Amino acid sequence: MFLAATVLSTTALICQVTALGKLVFDLTGRELDIGWLGLAEFLPVALLVAVAGSVADRFDRRVVVRLGWAGEAIATGALAVLVAAEKATLVRILTLVVVFGVARAFANPAGRSLPANIVERHELPRLAALFSLSWQAAMILGPILAGLLYALDPMWPFVVSTGFLGLAVLSMAFVRTHQTVASGLVVGQGRMHQAIEGLRVIRQRPILLGAISLDLFAVLFGGAVALLPVLAEQRLGVGAVGFGWLRAAGGIGAALTAGVLALRPIRRRVGPTLFVAVTIFGVGTIALGVTRNYAVAFVSMLVLSGADAVSVFVRSTLGPLVVPDELRGRVAAVESVFIGASNELGGFESGLVGQWIGAPAAVVAGGVCTLAVVGTGLVVFGPLRRVDRFEDLRSDGLSA
Repeated sequence: MFLAATVLSTTALICQVTALGKLVFDLTGRELDIGWLGLAEFLPVALLVAVAGSVADRFDRRVVVRLGWAGEAIATGALAVLVAAEKATLVRILTLVVVFGVARAFANPAGRSLPANIVERHELPRLAALFSLSWQAAMILGPILAGLLYALDPMWPFVVSTGFLGLAVLSMAFVRTHQTVASGLVVGQGRMHQAIEGLRVIRQRPILLGAISLDLFAVLFGGAVALLPVLAEQRLGVGAVGFGWLRAAGGIGAALTAGVLALRPIRRRVGPTLFVAVTIFGVGTIALGVTRNYAVAFVSMLVLSGADAVSVFVRSTLGPLVVPDELRGRVAAVESVFIGASNELGGFESGLVGQWIGAPAAVVAGGVCTLAVVGTGLVVFGPLRRVDRFEDLRSDGLSA
């Protein structure tokens, strides 16, 4: 049921985000306004990181996730009403996106910490691959739904997303855990100290810090997905349906990769594999920015998203292996900020640069910067580069 709930909530998220990008660009015609969407999604996660992580460790994570998804459903439903009434403006849309981001800020850390409570330690690599596969299934379904429904009426993607979130809330009620989440609170320590514990834990584990940082800066600069509405319309000459399939190509590539990882999880040369994957992500981003051919763009999305799926698999497997359960919520909250920075803040960066030099040039520049990040990471993150097997990792984030 956990994977089913994940598919439903993620499908709703991606459907909503895809439709929002198209809606805003149709309303204003400016790349920068797409960037504002990313910033509005990122700020609540960043500002609430301390509180959200502490909540995920102090309360039943299943309840926290359900309440967060319920908040997302309310915000998405309000968007549907706004669009249906033809009263959607940039300011109103951004306001509801912020509300959605607040709910997501609490749901994400709790949800990301749940897998370690559902299965035993030795089963985590396989569950991480299945979790990634369920995410990528939603990455395929969400954009296709958004494109088809948006072509019918811009209101429908938000209506369907609201329904999916409601079903996700119900599904999470049936999730069972094999252990009770321990409270990480220590007598004599203030709430703020407890809340920022996740940042300290990551900083003291160089391998985890390296994996998160590499993903952060690579995707921050290579955030091509945010500019897909512009590329689809101005560069490739396709409408809402073609745009939806182009965005879904990312999910298809990642899902195929996640399926392979579920059957044959990475067992050896974990660190070097991560660096190779991020390199391929950068090359695929450059190809996407250069081409004017829809088929080439589709394949580029397949390749770069497949490479990103490898990065997600490695990062999501590393975390539970090197972090105690009573701190996983706080660590996941900090990770959510890093991931939000790489995706939503990366979308803002892409929109800003796209407004300045044009969307294609911004995408190419992002891919080049991603390759520069890989080169820098090979030098700076030596412990990560030397990781061979997950089983060799110690609780301090080093290899045995």
